[in-house]
Amino acid sequence: MPNPQKTFPQLLLEKSRQWGDERIAMRHKEFGVWHPLTWADYYQAVEAVAMGLASLGFKRGEHVCILGQNEREWVFAELAVQALGGVAIGIYPDSTEAEVHYIVEKSDAVYVFVQDQEQTDKLLAVKDKLAEVRKVIYWDSKGLRNYDDELLIFFEDLQEAGRQHQEKQPDFLMKEINKGNPEDVGVILTTSGTTSLPKLAMLSYLNMLTMAEDLFLHLDPMNEGDEFVSFLPLPWVGEHMTCIAAALLIGFTVNFPEEPATVRENLREIAPRVMFSPPSVWEGMLSTIQVKIEDTSRLKRWLYQRLMPIGYQKAEAALANQELGSIQKWRYRLAHILLFRALQDRLGMSGIRNAYSGGAALGPDVFKFFHAIGVNLKQLYGQTEISGISVAHHDADIKFETVGKPLSNTELKIAENGEILSRSPSVFQGYYKDPDASSQILQDGWLHSGDAGYLDDDGHLVVIDRLKDVMQLADGNIFSPQFIENKLKFSQYVREAVVFGKDRPAITAFINIDFQNTGKWAENRHLAYTTYTDLSQKPEVYKLITKAISEVNEQLPESARIKRFVILHKELDADDQELTRTKKVRRGFIADKYSELVTALYGDQSQVAVTALVKYRDGRQEELKTFVRIEDL
Repeated sequence: MPNPQKTFPQLLLEKSRQWGDERIAMRHKEFGVWHPLTWADYYQAVEAVAMGLASLGFKRGEHVCILGQNEREWVFAELAVQALGGVAIGIYPDSTEAEVHYIVEKSDAVYVFVQDQEQTDKLLAVKDKLAEVRKVIYWDSKGLRNYDDELLIFFEDLQEAGRQHQEKQPDFLMKEINKGNPEDVGVILTTSGTTSLPKLAMLSYLNMLTMAEDLFLHLDPMNEGDEFVSFLPLPWVGEHMTCIAAALLIGFTVNFPEEPATVRENLREIAPRVMFSPPSVWEGMLSTIQVKIEDTSRLKRWLYQRLMPIGYQKAEAALANQELGSIQKWRYRLAHILLFRALQDRLGMSGIRNAYSGGAALGPDVFKFFHAIGVNLKQLYGQTEISGISVAHHDADIKFETVGKPLSNTELKIAENGEILSRSPSVFQGYYKDPDASSQILQDGWLHSGDAGYLDDDGHLVVIDRLKDVMQLADGNIFSPQFIENKLKFSQYVREAVVFGKDRPAITAFINIDFQNTGKWAENRHLAYTTYTDLSQKPEVYKLITKAISEVNEQLPESARIKRFVILHKELDADDQELTRTKKVRRGFIADKYSELVTALYGDQSQVAVTALVKYRDGRQEELKTFVRIEDL
């Protein structure tokens, strides 16, 4: 049985000694070819980076930031830092210069690993504000060969310096690795930052590894021969726990896609056994299927319309913990052969044993769809501060409206105000340089989630919403914005929704259309458009979204129905601080930013003039002036 009472580097050393060149630790795809690395290769690469850092004067306890896409060099850098007794801090690759500056400065990082020219430029733009940073190490040299800044070092040059340093001190790294303690802080991950700037959550090796043990050894065992595709940002706790902690603990193979754009293709090639994604990924997959079905041949569309109800029948039976009859089972097997198997393959999920959704609530309708096509999707609940997970669905005990039961080492209770509290060995060590926030969230050994919820009669946790987001209308009726928003996003034409109504007479909403899907719908109807703004304000599109909202309203009590809505003239964007880097809505920020539009929703206007500052990737800015229409329901 794998032992979580170790550090990440100690587990790597153990696996490299145990399996050497006999087993594959990871693969990366380059120029269309998968390149395998054995456990011996993995250790040697980490050793070279670690000794390179040591040659630069790196000291135990120092902090290092890593900025880039999921690639093997990211993992090498993290393990190298930890092998020397340091702490690694991940930064989302789509972070702005200001966000990069904030995290590097806040974390007291002395070195920064970056992927490419784009990420290097972010650091160089703010280097005068980062006096503590000694070197920036880049691993993709394309476009950087003519950069002569003394701050920069090429990754391979660092490794070569490390190999030379290793020859002089062959026992140095082994001694440093052995000094590590499982209770040491090994990684700092940023929180989502829905209400303010992200906090830096300090997690020990024991925190992360006991979580990996609970999920992938006790609840849903993974095997040494299993495959995993790492495509979600490594600063996200779910991806970090699976790609690094669980992979080192169990020894399964991690695969890195060639590019973000090739993820779906690479998933089909690898056919992983496990997949871990936030709701936005599952919602996106469903949306893609719905649009492609509309655009396919009559026969395929007919099959989809006739066979999906058979899948939903099986999903509903699972919800009620009932067995299908022999005829129903035969019908489902036929539907699987004719449709569901092909859908799974298209999604890269033909080999999936367990799929997980975590990071935010997943709408029951999306959940049922994946079970209908035979994907064993489970809901997880947790947060960065508990190493990602505290509650999960167990096989044969799945309820679509819940997030499951506590993991084996997790205690759960509901406070008097309805807040979800948890306690486990995976609870973090506190926020870096923020003792006040740490003392607020950690009280008497219990982690205060900030979420409202309750336990049903079967002991399943039902998450209602963020405690601060559960709203009350002017007449006293309570409603959950998140629940309504999830219902709205089941439509393939709705990308994002933000619901309002606190202390107001009725519920209203902002809608972001799905540009790709709605655009395809418009093209099929020969409806001309130019930009997102143009398409979003078409009367035909308003009719389309009105229909989608009306269908949701029919499923809601009268007090929780949407009365007015507006389709926003722009997509909500993390770069504009409207979403977090994990794509969660920053409701308070949006309400303030678009306060005039919110006010208009509660007036009698039929349209509102808006002005928006559009930022282009080349740095140009342009002021956009337009009118947005307000629709009554």
